[in-house]
Amino acid sequence: MSCPRCAQGYILPDEPKGSIQPDFSGAYLAPNPDAETTTSDRAVIVLTDVFGLPLKNPKLIADTLAERLRCDVWVPDYFNGRPIFRLDDMEPPEREDDPMTIWDWLRVLWKTFLPNLGALWSNRSSVVDQRLASFIPLLKEKKGYKKIGAVGYCFGGSACIRLASTGLIDGGVICHPGPFSLTQVRAICTPVAWVCAERDEFFANSKQHETEAELAGRKGTDRFVDFEFKEYKGTVHGFACRPNLEKPDVVESYKSALDQTASWFEKTLIS
Repeated sequence: MSCPRCAQGYILPDEPKGSIQPDFSGAYLAPNPDAETTTSDRAVIVLTDVFGLPLKNPKLIADTLAERLRCDVWVPDYFNGRPIFRLDDMEPPEREDDPMTIWDWLRVLWKTFLPNLGALWSNRSSVVDQRLASFIPLLKEKKGYKKIGAVGYCFGGSACIRLASTGLIDGGVICHPGPFSLTQVRAICTPVAWVCAERDEFFANSKQHETEAELAGRKGTDRFVDFEFKEYKGTVHGFACRPNLEKPDVVESYKSALDQTASWFEKTLIS
């Protein structure tokens, strides 16, 4: 299920520098800038929101992370060429500072959710998780990576929560995730950072506190994993991947969330 914010946002400026890799199921690769002189045994994967690879934002995020971390960054096509939402479905945000009304929910249900019901079913969680369970071992086998991190946005944030319980990744960053359960949080066995919007229909403050309390409650036990939560004031669901370019403070929060992501991977993949 999606919220009205999931269909809102802006396309980032600039153009991606990487390329699509047919041998890796059509994934986008932002290569390590030092690849000609230095090899890296680390990589990061970017798990997109519902717009998938047709939206260039996750590719630009991958380019930035590759430059910052000096490693390969991949954006898998985990929708298998059929994203849940079409790029034409995206709209600039309206009434961004106001709570969502029942009419907002009905509008996105009628205009966006129902027409894309087939894509949603073909990309249900179990299917997407299986694609990732095949993609990550393929990277390790063909590229020789020893450590892999994952950052997920919205739909990808929920996928990252589930991925963090599999042992397939060594660090995760969860950005304003879609629906998830506390049971899934209890299964996390990987260090995770959380990028939180101030107003989020899926990840409200109460659920943030509940999630943080679950992870904090492991301290002193063999189930403890490192974690952090950061909330960005004046932001809504989606800001870390589709920021409102007309609001300088939101753009700064988008950049700060990228800094948080890079710092977390420097901590969990490099140190």
